[in-house]
Amino acid sequence: MPLDYRRKWIDPDNKLLTLNEQLVLAAISKAGYYYEPAVESKANLLYMEIIDRLYTEHPYYGSRRMIVELKKLGHSVNRKRVRRLMQNMGIEAIYPKPKLSTPGKEAKKYPYLLRGVEVTRPNQVWSTDITYIPVRGGFLYLVAIIDWCSRYVLSWKLSNTLDLRFCIEALMEALQSSKPEIFNSDQGVQFTSNEFTSLLEEKGIQISMDGKGRALDNIFVERLWRTVKYEEVYIKRYEDGASAHKGLGAFFPFYNERRPHQALEYKTPQEVYFGF
Repeated sequence: MPLDYRRKWIDPDNKLLTLNEQLVLAAISKAGYYYEPAVESKANLLYMEIIDRLYTEHPYYGSRRMIVELKKLGHSVNRKRVRRLMQNMGIEAIYPKPKLSTPGKEAKKYPYLLRGVEVTRPNQVWSTDITYIPVRGGFLYLVAIIDWCSRYVLSWKLSNTLDLRFCIEALMEALQSSKPEIFNSDQGVQFTSNEFTSLLEEKGIQISMDGKGRALDNIFVERLWRTVKYEEVYIKRYEDGASAHKGLGAFFPFYNERRPHQALEYKTPQEVYFGF
């Protein structure tokens, strides 16, 4: 039976069967489920690639400015189309926030705890965000959890949908090794969900959330995305989801262990995080 048909059986919100159990029953590998890129038309993928590069360089660009820049490059695209593509990429106009930055109706509100706070030690503050990753013929979403003090990437996951599961998996993986005093995120439905916040509260971790429209509240993750895009994603131009996973799987250890940061006095994130 075709993979595309079997994929329709999978329900990440199923209360009776876990995602892994559903994948086994449908004879779909986890990589086959998560790393099959979401698709768009060839023209739209071109526009999305241009928008992603512009957004990475100028995260304050809204749809109007994107249209101007696209026209300069010879692409006449109406605003409705550009806005839809930006939403599909997880980009909200004017300031750099993911599409799902509006919390769910039942979500608990958390204040931003980091204004005026000096971050001086590892595991004082962790942060997370989601970004768009282009691949040939489609795209994926990348979530990562980073330590603010050291810029160390504690975990990362790829998915072809903006569902909760890959964010939960990234959080659980990060928490296996340590825990922060404060965990900061935007107000996206993934991060305001009871399942996500409960994992933090059960471990006594304070929850901080960016103020709406405040691009600098999560600045270290924004800088991480810029590095990932310019030093890995745009250079490699992944053929498919599997190559994206392989490429990022090689890049993040390099970023953590071998890439010195000027802001860290040219130490690597690993050296600052582990103190050696």
